[in-house]
Order: sequence, then structure tokens, then C-alpha cells
Amino acid sequence: MTLTTDSPGDASAAPSSLQPALVLVAHSGNDADGRRAVGELKAAVETRLGGVDAVAAFVDVQQPDLSEALNSLRPDRSAVVVPLLLSTGYRVHSELAHALAASTGRSVRVSELLVPDDAVMDLLAMRLRQAGLRDDDVVVLAAAGSSDHRAVRDVLDTGRRLASVLERQVTAGFLTAAVPHLSSAVETMRRLHPSSRLLVGPYLLAPGMFADLAAASGGDVVARTLLVPGVTPPAPLVELVVRRYRDAAGGMTLR
Repeated sequence: MTLTTDSPGDASAAPSSLQPALVLVAHSGNDADGRRAVGELKAAVETRLGGVDAVAAFVDVQQPDLSEALNSLRPDRSAVVVPLLLSTGYRVHSELAHALAASTGRSVRVSELLVPDDAVMDLLAMRLRQAGLRDDDVVVLAAAGSSDHRAVRDVLDTGRRLASVLERQVTAGFLTAAVPHLSSAVETMRRLHPSSRLLVGPYLLAPGMFADLAAASGGDVVARTLLVPGVTPPAPLVELVVRRYRDAAGGMTLR
């Protein structure tokens, strides 16, 4: 999924001062830790890109939203929007598309999402192992949820891919708007595996309301979110964001 206003090419060799600005768009909720984690990822990506101008935007109650972030740039400055979102759906197909359509006087592209990508699967598996994953544990993937069937489909696909990485069954549960609800998934797995420990893996970018709900879902152990405030962002995730930016930025008019 790349929304664009001009033709692709290769501009990876351009000086950083001439490269398009980077706008990272996250769904962090009204949570200071989530905002901090996104800010730390932005700083790490800026460093990795050698000083490309970067700003963070949000698709919920936090400010700035995408339109405000784009308007904070020089009026004719090209920009690449990288959605830090873990599934497609309304946020991508409506909100981001609307903000792009409303942006005038500049060249703007929206990159591919972070998923599907092996780096995200490996990071999910790493968080579960850091939480103490054992051979006989039951794993439930905790996702935010959406009324958009495309987002639900993406999460179910992630569960299947994670199961392949872990070589065990992974059950997905949703925190809102989709079934099975996380609490129902946890109850079902407990009933089917009464003697096993249950480990909940948040399929969430950063701390916030959804992470709090996942922590209270009844799992014996709850892994950390992909980003952890105060902890250096995982290098594979930083590299993935850099790759998404560069793939989308190729051939853009530099201003």
C-alpha cells in the first residue's frame, strides 16, 4: 500500500538536507509512555538516516495529527509518511488517505505498513522469549481490534506467522470491535489447557490503554509491547522503518 503523488525512482544517495521529511504516524492513545516510546523510535530513525527531518503524528487523541504534522513542515517540503500501524483498515484507508488528499503544495507519499515483515514477527517472538516463554506455555496474541475485516484478517495472519516462528499454536484475541475478545480467547485456552501456563503477547506498538487491558486480561505472564519507553528501540524495527522510508522516498522531487 503506497499512496503517492509522483513517480517512484531512487534518491537514496541525496544529501540528508535534500531528502523528503519523514512523518511517523502512530496510534498511541492518551498515554505519556506511549508517546515517549514513539519519540525514542523517531530519534533512532533520524540518527540512522543521517539527519533527515522527522516529526511524529498520531491518529487518535494525541496531537499533532497527520495534517498538523505535515503543515508544520516548510510549505513546499516533500514528505514521506510511514504508518507505525500493525494492520490495515480504517486508519489507513480513510484517515491517512484523507490527510494525503488534503495536503496541497507538496509531494507526499505514504509508505507500506510495517507488516507483513519478518522483523515484526521476530520482535514479537523475542518479546515472548524475554517474558520467559517455555515449551509448554500457551500463547495468546493480544491485538487492539477493529470493525474493519481487513484489519482482523491481518491480525489472524500475524498469529499464523508467529505460530510458524514459534513452532506452536498461537491464538489471537481482540481488545475491542472484533471477536474473539481477548478475555474469551484466554478463557478458552485455559479450558483447553488447564495445566499449562498462559502467556499473553501484546501485538501493540507501545504502552497505552490497550496494553493496560492486555495486562489485565488474565494471562499468567504478559510480554512487553514492541517498543518499551526508556529502552533503546530494537534495531530491526529501526531498520524496518528506515527501509519503508527509503522505498517510498525513491525518486521524489526533493525540495
